[in-house]
Amino acid sequence: MEKEVNKKFIQAKESENLTEKVEAMRAGGRILGQLLLDLKAYVQPGMTGKEVDAWVRSEIVKRGAEVAYDDPDLNFPGAICISVNDELVHGAPNDYVFEEGDKVSFDLDILYQGYYTDSAFTMLVGKKGSPAVKQMIATTERAMWAGIDVVKAGAKTGDIGYAVEKVLRAGKLGVIENYVGHGIGKKMHMKPDIPNYGTRGHGYVLKAGDTICIEPMSCLGKPGNYVDKSSNWTVKMKDGSIGCHCEHTVLVTEDGCEVLTKV
Repeated sequence: MEKEVNKKFIQAKESENLTEKVEAMRAGGRILGQLLLDLKAYVQPGMTGKEVDAWVRSEIVKRGAEVAYDDPDLNFPGAICISVNDELVHGAPNDYVFEEGDKVSFDLDILYQGYYTDSAFTMLVGKKGSPAVKQMIATTERAMWAGIDVVKAGAKTGDIGYAVEKVLRAGKLGVIENYVGHGIGKKMHMKPDIPNYGTRGHGYVLKAGDTICIEPMSCLGKPGNYVDKSSNWTVKMKDGSIGCHCEHTVLVTEDGCEVLTKV
């Protein structure tokens, strides 16, 4: 009888914690999603990465959240990752002046009520830009949504990776394999890993209540990349081709999912 009582207490506590997590991440996701939407409209030619970073930092605090990248264990020099042209991800904000037609990827985590949410998008600065880059961005976003579409309790991470990879390869894009999506919640990066490639029916089995980040990364050339030593953060393409990154935080439900960072 005592074991049964303890079991029920533990289940009740887990349910309570899940409700707290979902409510906090829904609210944080709305803040993050709206902030990134406003950022997309804010960015213009002539701005620098550091200027945009300062604006983002101010907006995070103004909207009631915390700057996740201020975690001293990270030692990241900014409030948001800004990756320009041949930079793929984790770009450290700098004094580079955005030019008309530049490709820029923005990747942002925020902390709200003790829980993290994470989202990213890629855009062209100004009104002009390469048709090939525009197509890459559209295809990578479509790959992300293809991955999201298969999410539900009982699906496997390989199902997500397969769906993402299929769209990227059909679009003749390089598939980045050494950076992957991840679980998220009380920590910025948690298990399971969510690769952007895979085999259906393989991998971690998703459970209702899991929160994960699906984040395809692609390029116009070969997928080889490296960390630039000048910042020890910015990941660049080895062949100098253009990289792309998009991401949403997703809550797994019994019959599908809820995209927490979409507004």
